[in-house]
Amino acid sequence: MNDEPLHPHVHKYGCQRQRIENESLNKDEPGHREPRGDPSNDGRGQHWKSAPFTPNIVQFQDYVEQYMDSQLTKLLADCTNSMSLAKNGKLFNTTVEEIYHFFGAAILMSCVHYPHTRMFWSNAFQIPAISDGMSHDRFFKLRSNLKAVINDDIPENQKKADRFWKVRPFMDRVLKGCHLQAQPECVSIDEQMIPFTGACPFRQYVQLKPNPVGMKNFVLASPGGIVLDFEVYQGAKTLSLQVEDSEGLGLGALVIKRLCGTLHAGTKVYCDRFFTPIPAVDFMLEKQVYLTGTVMKNWVSKAMEKLPSDKTLKQQGRGASATVARADGKLCVVKWYDNKPVVMLSAIHAEQPKDTCQRWSKIDKKYVIVTCPSIVQEYNAKMGGVDLSDRMMSCYRMSVRTKKWTTRMLMHFTDLALANSWLLYRQDEQENGTPRKATMKFLEFRMEVAQ
Repeated sequence: MNDEPLHPHVHKYGCQRQRIENESLNKDEPGHREPRGDPSNDGRGQHWKSAPFTPNIVQFQDYVEQYMDSQLTKLLADCTNSMSLAKNGKLFNTTVEEIYHFFGAAILMSCVHYPHTRMFWSNAFQIPAISDGMSHDRFFKLRSNLKAVINDDIPENQKKADRFWKVRPFMDRVLKGCHLQAQPECVSIDEQMIPFTGACPFRQYVQLKPNPVGMKNFVLASPGGIVLDFEVYQGAKTLSLQVEDSEGLGLGALVIKRLCGTLHAGTKVYCDRFFTPIPAVDFMLEKQVYLTGTVMKNWVSKAMEKLPSDKTLKQQGRGASATVARADGKLCVVKWYDNKPVVMLSAIHAEQPKDTCQRWSKIDKKYVIVTCPSIVQEYNAKMGGVDLSDRMMSCYRMSVRTKKWTTRMLMHFTDLALANSWLLYRQDEQENGTPRKATMKFLEFRMEVAQ
């Protein structure tokens, strides 16, 4: 990061010298000039104290502490010690400093990527920043015993209602940091997988995902990849308890109502066909939140009857499209033929204005120019936020081989916090005009945090 001056540059032989000379003159001496300005700005209403001045400059640690602060690490240390005492009859004797070192070591390991974790303590490949602060036995023992709650403090009814109660305080602290971020005009909703192949009662399988096995996390993100809200899936029944008027709603509609509940009026939401049932779109429309996304044909069967058939559009050629609007004028369905027909639903976008885009042609073995409706362009431009966050985390994921799903969850949301922190840091650097070369890369950012 470049150090910017606190004041504008002044030529040392120009205005600055004249100002110093004027201040050194006595009021009665010729050449003295009274300073101009508003007399109300004389500092009489301000309070001053004799103390060293420390500029309030945002450091990279400040971004991370929006999600993981000293109170959270103290909670982890206290709960780990208390649970060890209750289970084994002796304290684990961990401290806040050791918890910090543990997470720092885990982050640094994710940046280096040795094939075996024990290699970080081997004579040939050890990294002093890791091995000097903690032995490998202590690291594995702490990882296995790390706790975020004291089991006896959680009521039985809460344990039954919340299947993630063992890591809930950690998740809530990261979620609090997500809620602190400014809401953009456009957001996207998509599924995110928390990779885990061990035994877990709420493990899911989602086809076509890079990590198809694990816990499913529904995420609301900005187009730039900053996670603004999330909900880890633990059953439709549990999710229905978090939203109003949930009776008769499917899972997609429940997710929309849960994640869009805090969005301000005028927000545009982009999602795939899993989240665009008509009841959910209409409910959000009443809140002045406008959904756009692909849609299942059977959800808009009446509209499909009014649209040209797939065969007709194919005959018209690649890029052909057609639109129908609902009778009340609040929704439209657009059918666009690319390599195959694509059906989209929106409360804010339509077919016009059309533009062109480059699409790959299998026949010509090259990119060709294809006519593209406005709704498709907007969807492609705004839908990738969750995927971007996923790619960020997958680059340097804290991949720990463990049978404990709780450990996997703690590591995942640490990765999420780091990805969000770097994206916020990069966003601020861009707004401040910092050159791209002077901005820390994600790898450098993680390694700085690890130190």
